[in-house]
Order: sequence, then C-alpha cells, then structure tokens
Amino acid sequence: MNQRIFWKLALVFAIAILSLTAFGKKIKSEKAGWELGVQSYTFHKFSFCEAVDKVHQLGLKNIEVYFGQPLGGGFEGTMDYKMDKATQKEVLKYARSKNIKIVASGVVICQNNAEWKQLFEFADAMGIQLITCEPEYKHLKYVDELANKYKIDVAIHNHPKPSNYWNPDKFLSAVDGLSNRIGACADVGHWSRMGLNPVECLQQIKGRVKSLHFKDIKEKEAGEAEQHDVIWGTGVLDLEGMLKELKTQDFEGLFSVEYEYNWENSVPDIEKSIQYFNTLTKQIL
Repeated sequence: MNQRIFWKLALVFAIAILSLTAFGKKIKSEKAGWELGVQSYTFHKFSFCEAVDKVHQLGLKNIEVYFGQPLGGGFEGTMDYKMDKATQKEVLKYARSKNIKIVASGVVICQNNAEWKQLFEFADAMGIQLITCEPEYKHLKYVDELANKYKIDVAIHNHPKPSNYWNPDKFLSAVDGLSNRIGACADVGHWSRMGLNPVECLQQIKGRVKSLHFKDIKEKEAGEAEQHDVIWGTGVLDLEGMLKELKTQDFEGLFSVEYEYNWENSVPDIEKSIQYFNTLTKQIL
C-alpha cells in the first residue's frame, strides 16, 4: 500500500469515527424521545426560508411553523394552511434541502368546521405531526374527530388571560372525555407570567403534554409590562425542575424554542440556550 492510499484510507476512517461519535451523542440526547426545534415565530421578522436557514445554522432539524410568515426565497404568499398544492411541494422541498422537517404548526384558531378540516388536510399533506392551536370549546369534539381521522396530534396552547386555556384547570376541564390525541402545548413562560408554577402545572396535566414552547424569562421588575425571554438558565424559571418532571412522566415530544426577544439577532442567544439544554439533558437523562 503506497503512502497516498494509506492517508486516504486513514481520512475515511477518521470521518467514519467522527460520524459515529456524533450519532452516539445524538442518541444520548434524544434517548427519551425529546426533540428540540424552533417555533418559526422566533424569526417572524424574517421570511420562512430565512427562518429555515437559521434553524439549519443552529444545527437543529425540526421547525414549528406559524401561519402568516412571508415565504420568501422567491415564493409568493405566506405560510398558510390554505396554500395551493404546488406551493406546498416547493416549501417542503426547500425545508428538506436544509435537512429541516416541518413537524408542527401553530398557534392557530379556526373559525368553523370547514377551516379545521382544511387545516388537517394541509397538515396531512405536509407530513406535520402536531397541530398547535386554541380551539373554541364548541369545536373541540370535531377537532378530536379530525385528529383521530388523520392520526395527527393536537396540542392546545395556553396564551395568557383571557385565553380559554390560560391555566391547567381550564384546559383539563375542556379536554375531559376527549381522546389521547388531544393534549397540551405547554408554554412555560406564559404560565409563569400568569403567576403559576410551571413545574406544578406540568404535574397537573400529566399524561396530556404533547409539546412545549420552552423558554426562560427575566425577573419581573416594578412597572415592567412583561418579562421578556432570556438565554436559558439565566432567568427565573426552574428549567431543571421542568425537565426532571417530564422525565418522570416519560414525556416524548417536541421542545420548541420560542425566543421572543432580541428579534433581529437572536441566533447567538439561542445557541447558548441550546448548549444549556444539552448540558441539562445530559445530566438528567
């Protein structure tokens, strides 16, 4: 074997070892079925295609899309469950070109049964696994029927008051008697802003958690309108306690990064948040 061939083989072997190492780390961080992604509202000042690029830059593979975001990338229109089939295919093609999967969509409120059906048809065509929404009470049974028909889970989100689902009691009362396809998208920041303890809220809705809008928020100051998001681990939320509770519940699902601060240049903050998340999960799992 000449020296050139030897070094080529050595390079191939090194790449293979690095790939296996990276794969092993991925399995370790996701062995509980925890998937980390980004809610594209985080990048709502940019187009959908730019948001996909930023998720790719962050090294993540999952995105939760919100409706109303300009598509960009030469595509006309916005991200919308009413978009035509041709645009759907092109949007999927672009996401896949960046190794990004559209796993969820929301937060959406449909006005009638026809819109809910159209939303589920869109999700089915796009391969979306989870619809994040806040249905009117009168639509819940129909949404449950559609969820089971299309085999797509529903995660009911908790916006602050006057949302129908701002606290766990209201959520649990609303979904009582509905199938296991119907669960919660736990926005832990909104819970805290409403004076609720997110760890206790997760305990209360055990068995119904489908996904999270995961975040950390700053300490509230006098006269401040809202506690804005901060880099994970630097705020007031008990992230470790929440993750430990989710482990106890054998939770499997999506953690959507929804970083609603530093809008124009949030990627560095999110990178630090991801590092913190990975450190915590390595300790906890």
